Formats: sequence, structure tokens, C-alpha cells
Amino acid sequence: MPGDPTPTTANGTAGPGTSRARVLIYTAAPSDEPGAVEEAYHQISRDLAGTPGLLGNELLRATDDPAAFVVMSEWESLAAFRSWEEGAAHRGTTTPLRRYQRAPGGRPFGVYEVTAVY
Repeated sequence: MPGDPTPTTANGTAGPGTSRARVLIYTAAPSDEPGAVEEAYHQISRDLAGTPGLLGNELLRATDDPAAFVVMSEWESLAAFRSWEEGAAHRGTTTPLRRYQRAPGGRPFGVYEVTAVY
């Protein structure tokens, strides 16, 4: 139909190509440390500033559980994320948040490739 948006890949093309990736990390703040996840998030975000391929990140709080959070980072490509993830700085930089990870469905994180954008 005229005027309907055409789905595209994340790089703006209608066909296959390199697309952005989003990484979701599921966390929960312990009741005796209600600000712990937010504090760790800010520390890690400052340390990641300028990381090649990282477009940004967000801290999302669950609307039905004030202790539950998701950290979503957006990467210019899956390859850029994998390159950073395999590098030496990855583990040290993300350590402050690791102890607050929780695993819905058995995994404390998920990596998703953007396949369509309107």
C-alpha cells in the first residue's frame, strides 16, 4: 500500500547486510543494596565511553519489580560487539555488574541482531 513503511535492515537497506546488534543483560538489585545496579551501570558506562563500535547503552527498570533491571547496549554490528567481547578489557570493565546478574530462562544475558527497522 502506498505510504506503508518498508522494512529495512538496520543499515538502511532492504536486503542483507551488516546490521546493528543489541545486548541485553538481566540484573536485580539486592534488597540490602537498592542502588547497587544503578551505581555499577554508571561506573561501567563511564569506563566504556569511546569503545569502538559501541553506539550507546540504557538502563531499564522493570515496571512490575523495582529491583529488576535490564542493561541494553547497542553496537554498530555483531562483529564490533564480538571483537570487544573477546578483548582483554571486557571482563574487567563489566565486573561491577556481574554479581547482580540474574538468569531468566537460564541465561543472564542475550545478544540480538537487528533484522528489521521501520
